[in-house]
Amino acid sequence: MNKKKVLIIDDDEHICELVQIALEADGIKVEKSFDGDTGLKKALQGDYDALILDLMLPGKDGWEICRKIRSSEARSIPIVMLTAKGEEVDKILGLELGADDYITKPFSPRELVARVKALLRRAE
Repeated sequence: MNKKKVLIIDDDEHICELVQIALEADGIKVEKSFDGDTGLKKALQGDYDALILDLMLPGKDGWEICRKIRSSEARSIPIVMLTAKGEEVDKILGLELGADDYITKPFSPRELVARVKALLRRAE
């Protein structure tokens, strides 16, 4: 079985490192991007099995990235929004724009890994 590959787009390097450690401990390969412009470019050019996306990013924000991915050839990639924006309206908008899951910070790395793995299973 090929190793699954996840792209994390988050400007907080500590969060990226924490998520990377948790995912890699479960056998998932990780790549990171710390701004929206680079993250979108990687997401559209890479061969990722899932995407973990913050909303508040330098350059393009997570809302715009989600919209662009859902209207591209990469439209079927599972997207988990991982963000500090925890209002009900934000969660609803994220899911309506195409996110498959929405997790607010602070978060449990173990729960995030479990949710990513569930999305990966459904995408197979």
